[in-house]
Amino acid sequence: MTVEFISAINVREGDELNPQRGGRPLDPAYLKRYARTLEDAGFDYTLVPYGSASADSFVVATAVTAATERIKPIVAVRPNTAYPTVAAQQLATLDQVSDGRAVVHIISGGSDAEQARHGDYLSKDERYDRSEEWIRIVRRAWTEDAPFSHEGRYYRFDDFGPGFRPYSPIPISVGGSSDAAYRVGGAVGDIFGLWGEPLADTRDQINRVAEAARDAGRDDTPRTWVTFRPIVAETDELAWEKAHRHIAKVAETYANAGLVPFRAGKGAPQNVGSQRLLDAAARGEIHDRALWTKPAEVTNAGGASTALVGSYETVAAAILDYVDLGADLISIRGYDNLNDAIDYGRYVLPLVRQELAHREATGIRGEVVPQPPIVEGVRA
Repeated sequence: MTVEFISAINVREGDELNPQRGGRPLDPAYLKRYARTLEDAGFDYTLVPYGSASADSFVVATAVTAATERIKPIVAVRPNTAYPTVAAQQLATLDQVSDGRAVVHIISGGSDAEQARHGDYLSKDERYDRSEEWIRIVRRAWTEDAPFSHEGRYYRFDDFGPGFRPYSPIPISVGGSSDAAYRVGGAVGDIFGLWGEPLADTRDQINRVAEAARDAGRDDTPRTWVTFRPIVAETDELAWEKAHRHIAKVAETYANAGLVPFRAGKGAPQNVGSQRLLDAAARGEIHDRALWTKPAEVTNAGGASTALVGSYETVAAAILDYVDLGADLISIRGYDNLNDAIDYGRYVLPLVRQELAHREATGIRGEVVPQPPIVEGVRA
């Protein structure tokens, strides 16, 4: 089984441990350095996030490909901000410029307030329906040999194309944890993105997406992408000491920004993915081999916010537990972002790849083995 690694790009110095307030919102030299660091560390992809107040993901992705030779940018796109025929042209152009490195991740939108900042007032289910229509149009724009027209629920145009073609087929990723997300991702996604939940919950989600793919008449299933925030060190004990220091600093950062954890139904996140992470945190601070949910509690599950904590060997083994469930894209981003990316490349990615190569050579497949409980960060 081939497993590939993803991280996220940074456009300037600063992270949750070292917040930078004010100053230039994008540092071109740092962006190039960060992209090259990820490539040198052995990452296969870098997510280029999108938000209403962030740098444009298409421009950043283009800068990433100009600074690197191999790593593939995953361009986050919101269907409410990028008309499908125009986005198809933009993505195909990026793919041509980069010799086939473009990937796109669809953000249907998990927050009504964030969507409204760009004038989008559809309901969540409607946003996923729109994403499905968007994806089908984009794929036609890349493959039709003659002009075509479209009249759907969310988009309408006449005699478009033939569109500008990509260098190679561009993978389309869909993410989410709602019924609508499973339905759309299963029907039209090449990749389906999940946040890092306990193994049993992740298995259930993978099965839900596979079931949706079968219901849509597919004879294949999307690849699975799972995201974590690993905290690693030479030993488990040192890693847990580091984890507690990190989360104390993150809590301080959130408090200084006026953000507080979810309490008693007040300020609960709207998206199902965050709700699921908070539910996992309520069920236990530590799950399986090394999954730590305390960061989700502290940050109100703001985005990918569960950690894998332990020695390099422990975290590599924990990643392989998810690989054994069927995840073949593993996204990892730290808290001390640049230094963590370097450490992952030195100590974690090689261990995972060596084990997978060993399995390939020997025909031995790993299995998820139940682990003894962890108490106060120490295996009982």
